[in-house]
This record gives sequence, C-alpha cells and structure tokens, in this order.
Amino acid sequence: MEEIFATLGGGGIATLLIAAFIIICLYKGIRIVSQSEKHVVERFGRLRSVLGPGINFIVPFLDRVAHQISILERQLPNASQDAITADNVLVQVETSVFYRITEPEKTVYRIRDVDAAIATTVAGIVRAEIGKMELDEVQSNRSTLMSTIKEAVEGQVDNWGIEVTRAELLDVNLDQATRDAMLQQLNAERERRAAVTRAEGEKRAVELNADAELYAAEQGAKARRVQADAEAYATSAVAQAIQDNGLEAAQYQVALKQVEALNALGASPSSSTIVVPANALEAFGDAFKMLKGRG
Repeated sequence: MEEIFATLGGGGIATLLIAAFIIICLYKGIRIVSQSEKHVVERFGRLRSVLGPGINFIVPFLDRVAHQISILERQLPNASQDAITADNVLVQVETSVFYRITEPEKTVYRIRDVDAAIATTVAGIVRAEIGKMELDEVQSNRSTLMSTIKEAVEGQVDNWGIEVTRAELLDVNLDQATRDAMLQQLNAERERRAAVTRAEGEKRAVELNADAELYAAEQGAKARRVQADAEAYATSAVAQAIQDNGLEAAQYQVALKQVEALNALGASPSSSTIVVPANALEAFGDAFKMLKGRG
C-alpha cells in the first residue's frame, strides 16, 4: 500500500479522493423511485420535497429520503362495531374500508397510525349514520348507507392526504332475541298476506258465480222470449188458418196431433200395453176419418 501511494504521489491521492467524493455524491444525489411509491425528502429535519416515480436528484449530504411511502390501494382489516338504530335495535355492523395515500407529505407529518385513525373514524361515522335510520332502512338501503359513510369518511381524512376509494358494509347482525321477534313478525305478515289472498279468491269466486247465474238467467229469459215468440207465431198462424178455412182446418190440426201422439205411444219400447179412454178411441177414429178425407 505504501508503494502504491509512493508511486501516485501527492497529486494522485488527491485525484483519487476527488473521484471517490464525486462517486459518493452521485450515489447520494440520485434517487430512483418506483411507480408504486413516493419519497419524502427532508433537509435538516424539515420537509424539502416529494419525489415521484422515475429518476430524481437531491443535494447530497444536505437532503435525505426520510420516508418511502407506498401509494398502492390498501384495505383495512374488517372491523365490527355495535350500533343502535333509530328504533332502538342493537345491531353489529361489519365494515371494510379501502384507501390510498395521495399526499404523503400530509400523511407522515399529521398522523402517526393511519390505519387505526381511519378505523376509529369509520366506527364513529357508522354508529352516527345507523342511529339516524330504522332497522328496515338499514337492511334495504345498504348502498345508500355505504355511499354516505364513504363521503363522511372522506371529509374526515382529507387533511391526512388520504383518498377513500371504497367503504363496504359487509354484514348487519342482530342478537337472537331480535331475530326471533323479526321471525315472528315475518310469519305474521305471511299469514296476513295468505288470508288476504284467500279472501280475495273467495270474493272473486262469488263474483264469478254471480256473473254465471246472471248470464244463465239472461240466457233463460232469451230462450223463453224466443219460445213465446214462436208460440205466438204458431197461434197467429192457426188463427189465420181458421179465419181463412173455417173450423175444419182447426179440427184437422187437432186430429193430426192426436195421430202423432198415438204413433209416439206405439213406438215407445217401454210400452207393452196401452189403456186409453173410450172417448179417446172415438176421437182417434174421427181423426183418421178426417185425415183420410184430407188425403
């Protein structure tokens, strides 16, 4: 080693020292930041700048990278807290929050434990918002509640340089007594709906039956009217025939009906013996005579 220094002499040593100093300055003055990070630079303990992704230059020995902050989106561990609704029901709410750091200079100098601070803020906001709503509203308006919680959390953590990307309401649990009461209420509501449905069905059946009876009555009345019109027409035709041909036309019609009745009785399979009055036989004889005379 002494031989090397003797060979270089005083000028060579100075050159080596200067070269080494330059190399150290370059090493300390150049900072390469990845895409997923930001670096906070301090000078004598005070904030100097924030380095973004890529190659950055700082003043060696004066500036130093005090904090390397990841700007990737983070998820808080699922948290569970108790809350009381507006109708005095105790619920246990499970939440999850996603956030990312957008301004590291605020985060590192204004809050020590970011995750704990956000979790505490979310718990307070969740209790406050659920306290304004009844249980049914909490169950049916989860999306609205999540949006409200997200906006409220964003307003609280804005000074910390944090952006809340999502706030999820994972579950709303009830104690066993409340569940039993809700189950009874649900069963009662189902029974009420079933009773209403049965009543509406019976009412509809009565209405349809009444409509059917009315329709039958209308059709019967129409049939009787048609029959009456037919009888009236037949009567008028007979009357006209009597008027045109005298009493003999009426007697001929009566004789024709009597013969038709006798033929019907004789053709009946259930009639083996027919007993008729004597005057009926005379009437049939007269009818045959009249028919023979007509023929």
